Amino acid sequence: MSDRSTPGRLLRAHLGLTYLFLYGPIAVLMVLSLNRAGLPTAWTGVSLHWYGELARRPEILSAALNTLVVAAASTLIATTLGTSLALGVEARARRGLLDALLFAPMIIPDIVLAIALLSFFTLLEVTLGLHSIILSHAVFNIAFVCAVVRTRLRSFDHSITEASADLGATPFTTFRRITLPVIFPGVLAGALLAFTLSFDEFIIAFFTAGAGESSTTLPMRIYAMIRFGVTPEINAMATLIMLVSFTLVLASQRLQPQGARP
Repeated sequence: MSDRSTPGRLLRAHLGLTYLFLYGPIAVLMVLSLNRAGLPTAWTGVSLHWYGELARRPEILSAALNTLVVAAASTLIATTLGTSLALGVEARARRGLLDALLFAPMIIPDIVLAIALLSFFTLLEVTLGLHSIILSHAVFNIAFVCAVVRTRLRSFDHSITEASADLGATPFTTFRRITLPVIFPGVLAGALLAFTLSFDEFIIAFFTAGAGESSTTLPMRIYAMIRFGVTPEINAMATLIMLVSFTLVLASQRLQPQGARP
């Protein structure tokens, strides 16, 4: 009995160490954000003081608002285009090259995509600002939305749309009354994932943002602050971003079909 349980104990120990390696630094960050002293070398008690300090920093509030605007606008664009792309791709025969082209933005390094987008805006003589970040994030997120919606479409019964057409419904009515309600959980999951990716994204925003505070997002603000050292406010901001991202990703996973979850 002892010999049989040894592999199981080793696997559980390996799993525990893996989770500790992944989430240990995050746990330390969260604990330090609650330290009244704000110093990693001295613990003086639990306090939400540093979270309150964030609300008294206008540059942080401005960056947070910019981040929400960028995430919301890019999510709306990416969800609309990504869903339409998924419907079009699933209606066609499967082709490996087409799938590779769709997934390319997901695997291309962010810095390569950022440079390409910056060059594109420069070529078109587009003034950089919050609008260029929104468009760039939309380009980045379309592939993710498309991939999530396609997992939902693979379990979609197309006979109900054929029945709708036979009953005289127009293609738009069929989409609005039948297709969209059925695939809506996948669309919402893709939107939540796109919002999370845009909310956290730094490299593309850094390359495609204009000068000044008007186009500074929260990750960019953290980068500017961290050059002078890790402060308690940075710990608090990072904790809030992590909690928002974790919540949205968890909600996205819950909305995906059971077979499509990793």
